[in-house]
Amino acid sequence: MASTKPDALASAVDLAGLLARAERVLAQLEAWLPPAPPPIDWSAHAYRWRRRGTRGWLEPVRIVAHIGLEDLQHIERQKQVIDRNTQQFLARRPANNVLMTGARGTGKSSLVKAMLAAYAERGLRLIEVDKSDLADLQEIVELVAPRPERFLVFCDDLSFEEGEASYKALKSVLDGSIAAAGDNVLIYATSNRRHLMPEYMNENLEAKHQSDGEIHPGETVEEKISLSERFGLWLSFYPFRQEDYLDIVGHWLRELGCSDEQVAQARTAALQWTLERGSRSGRVAWQFAKDWAAQHAAGPQ
Repeated sequence: MASTKPDALASAVDLAGLLARAERVLAQLEAWLPPAPPPIDWSAHAYRWRRRGTRGWLEPVRIVAHIGLEDLQHIERQKQVIDRNTQQFLARRPANNVLMTGARGTGKSSLVKAMLAAYAERGLRLIEVDKSDLADLQEIVELVAPRPERFLVFCDDLSFEEGEASYKALKSVLDGSIAAAGDNVLIYATSNRRHLMPEYMNENLEAKHQSDGEIHPGETVEEKISLSERFGLWLSFYPFRQEDYLDIVGHWLRELGCSDEQVAQARTAALQWTLERGSRSGRVAWQFAKDWAAQHAAGPQ
């Protein structure tokens, strides 16, 4: 019995040492692990999906770019279609995912932002997701599924190269996964490519010619088309005519405080600006208007 106390003391010392070492190991591990994602602020109107290590979260956008539907000129049909689809979505009626393609700077991204500006008070929310994070789409869908708001997942300037994993993730969420996307989520995407994938001349060699003259695309072409056709609505955007471009310039100059006389005076300079930029687009019109108004106008009225 005399040895019991020393043995117990030695065991206690060994246990304390093990606990101390375990605490040091845990402290080192915690230093390597990313911090826990912050709680989601569901009062925000717009979010960005962020990822650090294995953890992703919705980061609220505190200052949202505001643009009204009336600011988007000469894309009346596209505005009408996407506005109708968005209102159907808000009313919990059937609505489609939307793919907007075509000329750069013609209002594709701005149209999505205009939807948020118009309908945020009715519960519309926007989640911007980078192409590199599209593999997280199913996680995002599950995260917002219990919420009463209606979410537009916005993928801007979307295109894929051969073999990218996010390509299949997007296909799965759009249509084809055993898990439903949820009725409070739609995907609005913009791209300069109609089929979102690079297309090569040699792929046409795979086409099959039937005896009756009918042509069937090859498997490679079919695979590329299969992603874009999962979007229920396609909206095409085209380069503006000269007079359309000048109308947009005039709209922005007036918004920036210029008089009608000053708008007329800016016409030649606006056309020279497009020659230097090699493009007539809404974006170029806005950039010119800012530069010209800063030199000639007294400021916004």
